[in-house]
Amino acid sequence: MRRRQRGPHLGLLLLASQLLQAGLDRVPPVTLAVLGLTAWLYLFPAAPLMRACVSVQQVFWSNDWLRLLLSPLHHADDWHLYFNMVSFLWKGIGLERRLGGAWFAYLLAVFSLLTGVVYLALEAVLTELTQDQSYSMACAVGFSGVLFALKVLNNHYHPGGVAYVMGVPVANRYASWVELVLIHITSPGTSFIGHLAGILVGLLYAAGPLEAVMEACAGFVTSNGSDSQPGSYYRSSGSSGNASTGCGYLGYHHYTPNPAPSTEEEQLEAAIRNSLDDRGQSSPGGAPPPPYFSPSEEERVEELRWRRLRRFDP
Repeated sequence: MRRRQRGPHLGLLLLASQLLQAGLDRVPPVTLAVLGLTAWLYLFPAAPLMRACVSVQQVFWSNDWLRLLLSPLHHADDWHLYFNMVSFLWKGIGLERRLGGAWFAYLLAVFSLLTGVVYLALEAVLTELTQDQSYSMACAVGFSGVLFALKVLNNHYHPGGVAYVMGVPVANRYASWVELVLIHITSPGTSFIGHLAGILVGLLYAAGPLEAVMEACAGFVTSNGSDSQPGSYYRSSGSSGNASTGCGYLGYHHYTPNPAPSTEEEQLEAAIRNSLDDRGQSSPGGAPPPPYFSPSEEERVEELRWRRLRRFDP
């Protein structure tokens, strides 16, 4: 098994283009740091994918707990990285401004570790219930479990909003569940359990005890304003409006070999470039583009993501 080699790393180039269009000065520092770290670890991985992915066999049985740190920060290929990080870009801009940098960094660390732990627990339970050892050996890698947790949290802060899943408007409270099912149906190669783990972690924070536990353990967060008491900031942060949560990302993947490039893939790459060009040309008066996708733009990226998932499904 090996990562597919793509000469110019088009996904990385498109990610850099998105950052430049958003404006580096408009991306909060923690979000920017995470984007930079994941890109660096894609180019210079801390471990091969088969030693970074997380599974019951490797973590519980072999006591390789370092994988819980490595797994969310490594990606199977540059498109996996691109779609995950584009989704994280706009989520990070909104949530980091709402929570403050210190709390958002704390939140990401907890979500990354806890999503991996919940994933392992679910796979272990399935192994016990079904007596099927394949659940224990399933090895997953990628940031999208954390993205699902952030998606739940973002939707929680916009209870009356609408998300776009494959271009179809869905009430925010149901958006994560709808996307979970659709991804599993259209691309069985992605990890249903990994995405489900992210949703459960997000719910533990948004509607459960996790936020209280984190606040109790966060005596070191002493900055003024929303960092020390994020809940009070949420109550005064303005109206909810529409929030599009269907921005493209590739799923929390089981690590499998990638198929060879094809003409359809080249067409997809060209379509993404055209989409970026259209956004760059549509900014009125030379004004910088908004720090996140509009619903119509997210629909276009979402459509490309679903096409890519169907094309490269093993």
